[in-house]
Amino acid sequence: MAPQVLPRIRVLLASGVSAALVAVFPQAAGAADGRSGGPRVLTVAVSQSVDSLSPFLAQRLVATTIHRLIYETLTNHDVKDGRPIPGLATSWRSSPSKLTWTYTIRANTSWSDGRPVTADDAAWTFNKMLTDPDAATANGSFTANFRRVTAPDPRTLVIELRKPQATMAALDVPIVPRHVWEKVGDFAKFNNDRTFPIVGNGPFVMTDFKVDQWVRLKPNKGFWRGAPRFDELVLRYYKDGDAGVAALRKGEVSFVQGLTPAQAAALRKTAGIRVNDAPGRRFFALAVNPGARAKDGTAFGNGHRALRDPAVRRALFQAVDRRAIVDKVFQGHAVAGEGYIPPRFAAYFWRPGAAQRIAYDPRKAAALLDRAGYRRDGAGRRLGKDGRALSFRILCHATDPNDKAVGQYLQEWWGGLGIGLTVNCLDNVSDPWGKGDYDLAFDGWSVNPDPDFVLSIHTCGALPATPGDTGATDNFICDRRFDELYARQSGEYDPVRRAELVRRMQSRLYDTDYLQVLAYPNAVEAYRTDHIASITTMPEAAGNIWGQDGYWSWWSAEPADGSGVTDQASATTVMSWMGAVAGLGAVLALIVGVRRRATADDRE
Repeated sequence: MAPQVLPRIRVLLASGVSAALVAVFPQAAGAADGRSGGPRVLTVAVSQSVDSLSPFLAQRLVATTIHRLIYETLTNHDVKDGRPIPGLATSWRSSPSKLTWTYTIRANTSWSDGRPVTADDAAWTFNKMLTDPDAATANGSFTANFRRVTAPDPRTLVIELRKPQATMAALDVPIVPRHVWEKVGDFAKFNNDRTFPIVGNGPFVMTDFKVDQWVRLKPNKGFWRGAPRFDELVLRYYKDGDAGVAALRKGEVSFVQGLTPAQAAALRKTAGIRVNDAPGRRFFALAVNPGARAKDGTAFGNGHRALRDPAVRRALFQAVDRRAIVDKVFQGHAVAGEGYIPPRFAAYFWRPGAAQRIAYDPRKAAALLDRAGYRRDGAGRRLGKDGRALSFRILCHATDPNDKAVGQYLQEWWGGLGIGLTVNCLDNVSDPWGKGDYDLAFDGWSVNPDPDFVLSIHTCGALPATPGDTGATDNFICDRRFDELYARQSGEYDPVRRAELVRRMQSRLYDTDYLQVLAYPNAVEAYRTDHIASITTMPEAAGNIWGQDGYWSWWSAEPADGSGVTDQASATTVMSWMGAVAGLGAVLALIVGVRRRATADDRE
C-alpha cells in the first residue's frame, strides 16, 4: 500500500467509516464476545424474509415470532401443554351469558419508553381493528365478533361480544402502545420499520432492522418475568440454508432451523453442536387455486379453469404418494399428512377413515380422468375440455429444498397421467399468490394450541373485499358448509363438542380437494453448545425451539461459558477487517449499496 494512502484510511476510520464497516460486517462488533468477556450475543440464522414489522399486517412466522418477543398478548400459552396462562392480563372472567369478558391488566408494567401499560392500550388496539379494515389484516378473525371494547379504568378491560366466542382466553393479538400507534395514518402502508428502538412491552426491545440482513433485539430490563439472559438477540438472514449451516459450524451463528435430513445427519457428527429433532406444529400442504375471487364476487387471477373440476383435483391427489414424500424427501423426519391439524395437537387431530382416505392409486386417477372426459391424445398428453393439453403451474418457495424436491416427484407422478407441470420457484411467492396468478402452490402454516386462526383463513369472510384489497384468506376457499361448521365451533365452549366440530371441518376441507396436507414435518434444528448452555423447548418434552407459541426459547436461553462468537469466528472477523482495509474502495461501494437496499421498498 502506498504510504500516502495510510493517513487517508486513518481519517476515514476516525470519521465514522468504522461504524459503517460494522454495519456491513456485524460480526466484527461481536468479535469480543464470549471468552473475551464482551457482550453475549445469541445469533439465529433465518431464511424467511420479514413481510412486515407491523403486528397488524404480519403473517409470516419470522415476523410473528418477532412480535411475540416485543409485544405482550392478553394471555400466553403454557410451555408445558399450551393451555392459556396469564400474560398482560393476570385474570379473566366471563358473564353468565358468555357475551361479556372482563380482563384484569397487570399492574406496574411499563412500555420500553417508560410510559405505563394500561387497559386503554389494549382497548385502543382492539378498537382500531374494529374500525379500520387494514388494521384487521393479520388478526381480524379474533375481533370480528366483538361488539364493543372499553377500559373503565387503567387495570380493567371489558370486551362485549355479539355471540359467544370460544377463543377469548387465546386472543393472539399483540397489544401495542396507543401513544405511539395513534399517530399512524395509513395502516395498510405503515410497516413499523423506520424508527428504532420500537416501543414494546415484551421480553425484548427491537433496536435495528435491515431488510433481508438482520433483526437486532436487546433485553427489556423491565420485563415483569425477568430480563432475558443474553445481552443481544440477532436474527440473521441467509437465503441459502447451506450458508446458515456453514455459519453455525464456524461459530458465526448460535442456532439454525429448517435443517434438511442431510444437514442434520452431518451436524450430529460435529462436536459442540446439538441437533433437536421433534414433532413440529406445522403442516406441509398442496393448495389448489379454486378460482380467486373477492367478497364482492369479482373473479380475478389466471388460475387454470380445469382445477375447478372436482374430478381433476381428486385425480391429481390420487397420484400423490405421501409415503414416498416422507421417506424420500423428509427421509423419515416427518409424518404422512392426513387431516389439517398436526397430530401434536391430539385433541383436534383428525384422520380419514378407509372409505374416505385418498390413497395413492395412479390407475384409479387415470380412470377418473377418462370418465370425466379428459382423454389422451396420440402423444399420451391429457387433453382439457377445450382440446388443449393439460399443463399446470405450481408456486414453489426458492429457499425451500422440500418444495423443489416434491415438485420433481409431482412432475413424474402427474406426467404419468399425461399432465404437464411447471415448477415456478420464486423468492417472492406472495405477489402472484395474492393476485390469484397460480394454479397450485406449496402451502404451510404453524398451528397454535387453539386452531381457530388457521381454520378462519379458509372461510368466505377471509376473502379480500375487492380484487385490489388484501384479505386474510390463505387460498381463496369459500365453502358454505365449512363456514357453518366454523361458526359453530367458534361459539362452542364445551371442549369435547368443539373438538368434534373442528374434526368435522377438517373432514369437509379434505373432501373439497382444495388443500391436501402431504406431511407434518418435524422441527429439525441445531445449536452450538459453546454458545447456548440450555434452552426451553415447547412443549418441554420433545418440543421445538424455533417458532413457539410464545417467547419461551429465547427468553429462557442460558449463555454458555464461551457464549457468543467463537475463536474461529473471531479469526474470520479479523480476516474480514483485513480484507476490508485492503479493498477499502470496494467496501465503500458496498456500504453505499447496502444503504440503498436498506432504504428501498423491496419487501415482499
